[in-house]
Amino acid sequence: MKVTDKIVAKINRIDTGDLFGYDTLGLTSDEVIAGSKALSRLVDKGIIRRARKGYYYKPKVSAFGEQKPREDVLLSLYLFEKNKQVAYVTGTRLYNRLGLTTQIPNSIRVASLDKQVKGKVGNMVVKPAKSYVKVTSDNIKYLEILDVIKDLNTIPDLQKSDGLLYLKKVIYDLDNTQINKLVTYGRSYPPKVRALLGALLEAMNANAFVYGILKKSINPSSSYEYGISSTLLSTANSWNIV
Repeated sequence: MKVTDKIVAKINRIDTGDLFGYDTLGLTSDEVIAGSKALSRLVDKGIIRRARKGYYYKPKVSAFGEQKPREDVLLSLYLFEKNKQVAYVTGTRLYNRLGLTTQIPNSIRVASLDKQVKGKVGNMVVKPAKSYVKVTSDNIKYLEILDVIKDLNTIPDLQKSDGLLYLKKVIYDLDNTQINKLVTYGRSYPPKVRALLGALLEAMNANAFVYGILKKSINPSSSYEYGISSTLLSTANSWNIV
């Protein structure tokens, strides 16, 4: 069977709106070059659309015209490699999803440890952000908590009292093993993040050994500006949070 015929047969079995790449088509290494040319011809004919380099979809046509794949499907192209999560959404987009701000961003921040994630999802520009540790599907929930702490001063329209209440609630729901993981990942974040995380854990009567690890990792003569007083957080002064 010719490569083009093989590709067309595979595409005919793919639902409209679903993304596919070379792996989906089952192309061998010897077929990639011919397959790439065949896919380009199918794009030119309007049979398929290119989502980004190496990924395509069959357009879905409704009464309202041609529809692209859902935004979350397109976004997944930037978050996964070979079915493994290597990046995650952070910034205002994350904080909006968490209910911390009503502001809707005009770009999406995607954090990864060792790659600059750039691109476009529909009309939204994808911009790179820094991850302080290697991203996996298992550690994202911890990194999201730490990002809230890191950006507490800059989350749009968020009152500090509401931000602290949110953090206390999500940390309260963690068991001891999960808190240990949060602290482990937190040690890779800037000192001000470690300070506020430690202050929160101490205020919530967590294991002293656990938050003591954070205490030892920060400079006792430094102060950390959050605009948080001891009225809002009882342990703020002991962690030099101002």
